[in-house]
Amino acid sequence: MSSSTPRPVLASLAVAVAACLLSACGGGAPAAGAAAAAGKPVYGGTLTYLEHQAPTCLYLPAAGFYPNGGVLNQLTDKLTWQNPETLEIEPWIATSWEVNKDATQYTFHLRDGVTFSDGTPLDADAVAANFDVYGKGDPALKLPVAEFVNNYERSEVLDKKTVRFHFGKPSPGFLQGTSVIGAGLVSKKTISLPYEEQCQLKNVVGSGPFTLAGQVVDKEIDLAARKDYDWAPKSSAHQGRAYLDQIKIIVTPEDNVRVGALTSGQADYVRYVQAYDEQTVKDAGFTIRAEPTRGVNNGLYLRPANSILRDIKVRRALQKGTNAKEVVDTLFTPSYPVATSVLSHLAQGYVDLSKELAYDPEAAAKLLDEAGWAKGADGVREKDGRKLQLGVFVSGPQPLSKQTLELVGQQWAKLGVKLEIRPADAGTQAVDIKNAEKTAVAHSMVGRADQDVIKSHFHTKNRDVILSNDKTLDRLLEEESALADVAKRNAKVAEIQRYVVDQAYAIPLFEEPQVYGVAPNVHGVAFEAVARPSFYSVWKS
Repeated sequence: MSSSTPRPVLASLAVAVAACLLSACGGGAPAAGAAAAAGKPVYGGTLTYLEHQAPTCLYLPAAGFYPNGGVLNQLTDKLTWQNPETLEIEPWIATSWEVNKDATQYTFHLRDGVTFSDGTPLDADAVAANFDVYGKGDPALKLPVAEFVNNYERSEVLDKKTVRFHFGKPSPGFLQGTSVIGAGLVSKKTISLPYEEQCQLKNVVGSGPFTLAGQVVDKEIDLAARKDYDWAPKSSAHQGRAYLDQIKIIVTPEDNVRVGALTSGQADYVRYVQAYDEQTVKDAGFTIRAEPTRGVNNGLYLRPANSILRDIKVRRALQKGTNAKEVVDTLFTPSYPVATSVLSHLAQGYVDLSKELAYDPEAAAKLLDEAGWAKGADGVREKDGRKLQLGVFVSGPQPLSKQTLELVGQQWAKLGVKLEIRPADAGTQAVDIKNAEKTAVAHSMVGRADQDVIKSHFHTKNRDVILSNDKTLDRLLEEESALADVAKRNAKVAEIQRYVVDQAYAIPLFEEPQVYGVAPNVHGVAFEAVARPSFYSVWKS
């Protein structure tokens, strides 16, 4: 893998887009007939894909960040494929599988002839090596356990094409877990590296349809089609090598530059089209794809270990005093449905809690009065000489996070609550975000099309967004993750949502999509079940 420096592409893109913006040039989209006359897919060409943020650590279990997915989905395959339309789990590297009655043993039968890009076989030994790390971690190599694996004990290689996994307790989410971004399969050499080295793109050796051709760290990634690739999911209409020859992933933080590059023909496909740019993209003759993430909704998550938020009346006041509909109506589009629960309405186990989450500022003010917080001369409530002030960081991955927090801050100010909004790049963020006293509120979401997504978000040994000290919540989450019966599992997920809302740990705002802009001459656009792009079947006319 080369570490070449493709800077001319970056320079030409920036110059061309800047010139276009300055001269108010027209859209560079192909004529409408080009897409209609596209016909049969063709091989060849380069896709220029603009990404809002640079990828971070690419150790697979830690790589859920959406910019990472745009890279890793092209480099790695998974044991299974989750159909984004039906959410059914389908064969991929595994041709078939058996699960015992209590979901404590999973046996996978593998395709023959699959290899990693370094030429080594993707066989049962390699799969076992991957999941032993994903399931147990490796303290010596500083590799954390994957959040999609629960109750893992060990792997067992039955033969070169058969591997069995054993679990100490039922693990019903494991089958779906084998389809997620964090379950991408890498070579035995890659999986044996320390964390810091697995984080680096140059060390990720997968079996996917593309390989790394070059990288300028934090600026550009060049991928090249793997000519001998021939193991797409069986349900894929396209088989064999990818249609495209190359993909250029260019990090472009400025919203106007991404949209300008797309509509001027300098880029083919962009992620993170902001709500205020959707109509511009459509008016220029391009397609908006707002793909659902089917998980825990974009929202504010209140930390009960904070000395102010320890009082449930204060948390409930903030919940009742937040107008999610106003946030959506003011800042967003119909691509962002108002949240009606902790989970998206497309999530498994969703329950409608819109009544419990209704905006009621009068009730909110009454709760703060009952909690002993009285408005001071400056309009901010006080108690025992302390201001009712709470800190939150702008969340870089969340759309319009700063504007969302500012609007919520205005709503809370009417109640006498001051929301201190700190920039996402604050020097203290990495430390302070883990301190409930300094960061009382988190702005967050997580996508996964499985019931375990709620455990990933709230459990103290997973993302622990609320920095929980609630043993009841941990117990409920552990019960959910070990229920083999789907109906019982969904019922437990509903119970958890009610508990989280009743305890006022969550203020759901909206169902967050991933929003893409696509040129009319780009075809075969596809996404996994939680909206990360796959470029395998993409082609250009």
